[in-house]
Amino acid sequence: MNDPAEVKQLAERLPLEGTGPIDPERQRKVVAALRIALLEHCVLYREEDAVAYECDGLTLYRQLPMVVALPETEAQVVQILKICHSMQVPVVPRGAGTSLSGGALPHNAGVLMSLAKFNRILAIDPVARTAVVQPGVRNLAISEAAAPHGLYYAPDPSSQIACTIGGNIAENAGGVHCLKYGLTVHNVLAVRGVTIEGEVVEFGSRALDAPGFDLLALMVGSEGMLAVVTEATVKLVPKPQYAQAIMASFDDIEMAGDAVAAVIAAGIIPAGMEMMDKPAVGAVEPFVRAGYDTSAAAILLVESDGTPEEVAEEIERMKAVLSKSGATQLKVSESEAERLRFWAGRKAAFPAVGRISPDYYCMDGTIPRKRLGEVLKAIQRMEQTYGLRCANVFHAGDGNLHPLIMFDANDPDSVARAEAFGFDILELSVEVGGTVTGEHGVGVEKINQMCKQFDRATLEAFFAVKRAFDPPGLLNPGKAIPTLARCAEYGKMHVHGGELKFPEIPRF
Repeated sequence: MNDPAEVKQLAERLPLEGTGPIDPERQRKVVAALRIALLEHCVLYREEDAVAYECDGLTLYRQLPMVVALPETEAQVVQILKICHSMQVPVVPRGAGTSLSGGALPHNAGVLMSLAKFNRILAIDPVARTAVVQPGVRNLAISEAAAPHGLYYAPDPSSQIACTIGGNIAENAGGVHCLKYGLTVHNVLAVRGVTIEGEVVEFGSRALDAPGFDLLALMVGSEGMLAVVTEATVKLVPKPQYAQAIMASFDDIEMAGDAVAAVIAAGIIPAGMEMMDKPAVGAVEPFVRAGYDTSAAAILLVESDGTPEEVAEEIERMKAVLSKSGATQLKVSESEAERLRFWAGRKAAFPAVGRISPDYYCMDGTIPRKRLGEVLKAIQRMEQTYGLRCANVFHAGDGNLHPLIMFDANDPDSVARAEAFGFDILELSVEVGGTVTGEHGVGVEKINQMCKQFDRATLEAFFAVKRAFDPPGLLNPGKAIPTLARCAEYGKMHVHGGELKFPEIPRF
């Protein structure tokens, strides 16, 4: 591969400053090897350059990468992975860094590979209704490019203005319209990627079906642990002719949760169904002026789309169900501008909470719809237990909770209580028949709770899949799947109110 003499010569010339706990000699060798494959400005290793990559959207956990690589072509990705494989260096793929589970947390003895420069839309096919894009393309940019053809890309996470399709694939992202249009896994037709050995592989097909195992579904949501995505073919769907949204107010949070189940039980699949409790509404309304009912204990946003006739009929059906379920007020959007304001408020819930709290910790669990009210009441009790405020916003239609726990990152005790609060929400989600994630992934955040959700045989099966793709375990190690040793230790860790989940990972 690389000439050892050339590597040694480069290594001896490299100044190393501010590397902290990173092994300077190991860093020197890796930087030297990567500079043979990449241009000099595409290899970052000084602390002032690497610090921008020390965490993703989950800022609770921070770690300086040993080296940051910024490839510009698939051939360079291949070379980076071959080098890391030969040197046994871990690789952490990264998109825009909007992940909220620590999925892109760097490895201090590894390479952080940023795919930010893979930002081209390669093709839009309005007849086949597909787009071929590189992983660094922003989610919203796909819809913007498809708009002249009357098409758009359906998954719409709240971070869609910034998050990239590669990260969406890694975490199987959803969004406010995923109830009707599905998660990322339902909207990706094919993925091209590179294995840790530097082999280019393709999964899926533009056809309706492909022979063999469904490895594409395995890739979506794999958190960068199986291969590095370099290209994706996604579905495009026609823009609806018309859409309207209902804002329904409830004076009891449990009643609002029950109304969600009632709508689905009536055989209605809205384009979107979101719920916000009083603290969330109170944070959002002064920020966005969305027209929310700030006196309500909870509000539901329910949308219908299709032809004007279809929408009118479905809106009336939903109004009837919501009224019967105890809604105290129903407000139907009277214009496209008002409908967009309703959704702008929901999309801005996270930054709105950021305005009223020094920090917030966004959880992500999924529960059966019929247990929504029960779980929300339990979260209110947890606020008293941990002495922290919590605003709840979530994809109500599929039971995907996003509690926003407010805390102060400058207070270690507040940090510990926030983590313990989140820990309890995830445990409760599993106990009521749900799961520890809906769309944010596991990353490092929920790796202990995976021990509660899955038994030994299932975890061993997960690792068997990981070994099949990545025998040395170099792609995004320590994420998503807990080792059996960790689970054995976790069984002794049911201590709340002060214990940090990951003492080995540096914080603020």
